[in-house]
Amino acid sequence: MRDKLEHIKIRYHEILETLADPEIFQNQARFRQLTRDQKNLEPIVKAFDDYNNLLKHIHEDEQILKGNDPELKQIVREELDDLLEKRNQMEEDLKILLIPKDPNDDKNTILEIRGGTGGDEAALFAADLYRMYCRYAERAGWKMEVLSSSFLGIGGIKDISVLISGDGAYGRLKYESGVHRVQRVPVTESSGRIHTSAATVAVLPEMDDVEVDIDEKDIRIDTYRATGHGGQHVNKTDSAIRITHFPTGIVVTCQDESSQHKNKEKALKILYSRVYSELMEAQEKSIAQERKSQVSTGDRSVKIRTYNYPQGRVTDHRINYTTHNLTAIMDGDLDDLFERLILAANMEKLKNL
Repeated sequence: MRDKLEHIKIRYHEILETLADPEIFQNQARFRQLTRDQKNLEPIVKAFDDYNNLLKHIHEDEQILKGNDPELKQIVREELDDLLEKRNQMEEDLKILLIPKDPNDDKNTILEIRGGTGGDEAALFAADLYRMYCRYAERAGWKMEVLSSSFLGIGGIKDISVLISGDGAYGRLKYESGVHRVQRVPVTESSGRIHTSAATVAVLPEMDDVEVDIDEKDIRIDTYRATGHGGQHVNKTDSAIRITHFPTGIVVTCQDESSQHKNKEKALKILYSRVYSELMEAQEKSIAQERKSQVSTGDRSVKIRTYNYPQGRVTDHRINYTTHNLTAIMDGDLDDLFERLILAANMEKLKNL
């Protein structure tokens, strides 16, 4: 571990030297990449420096214990116990910092929500989840842009895709992919019976044509006339876009914009991210089966969480975590839950290193 940390420290200072060279600004792509690398390595280097300072302190105390001053030796002996405990904790923290980082964590993300089983109630729950993520994005200072959407007249969401732009958006949201289940009395239920409904969430890192190679011969782009909510505001031109990717069977539609060009741009953005995500999902499923991974981003068909309204309870089934803070969570207070998921995922990665 020490050899790896020493190598990282050398690389970090090489990056600092390169960034100090004015000529680096002439290559903006390399400048951005080096800046990202510096940001990623900085906490590891700082923790390693703190660890080395602690080891130096421990060594000094051990030298004192070899001396002839009984009073000073007693003081140092008590201090040394605390320092050794701190050293053990620092070593565990350094191991976690050395876990390979997902290169997509800092990317913007495309969040897709669809009403699942449960009819109108599922669509209403999908709308509640959308509001929950909107509130979290507001707290995080992220921007949200609707790429495509389909609403129901009762205020529910049939499906919606939004681009969330902000520092670390994908890294924070990626474990939300899966089936979200709700247990509550629907507003449409007159007898007061509790129903169980579900919505599915997919979280995709934003990709573009540089990062994902899609051959133009593998896609078909169709245009058609967009329809508005409830048959209103129907476009008079074929501005809606449908893109079909033959190798994967993925179909993306977009009609939210009045411009065919803008709809095509948004549809392609979704397509690139879905194609990449499908490839990565297949790879991660294979890895997860081998490792029996508990916290994964690779299976959107798995029931990951239950929201029980009568009990005010939220349970994440992957980490066996339950909280009775449902109101705050539905209002976007998700940080505690996300931190627990990230910690559990890191522990699994550490176990499998």
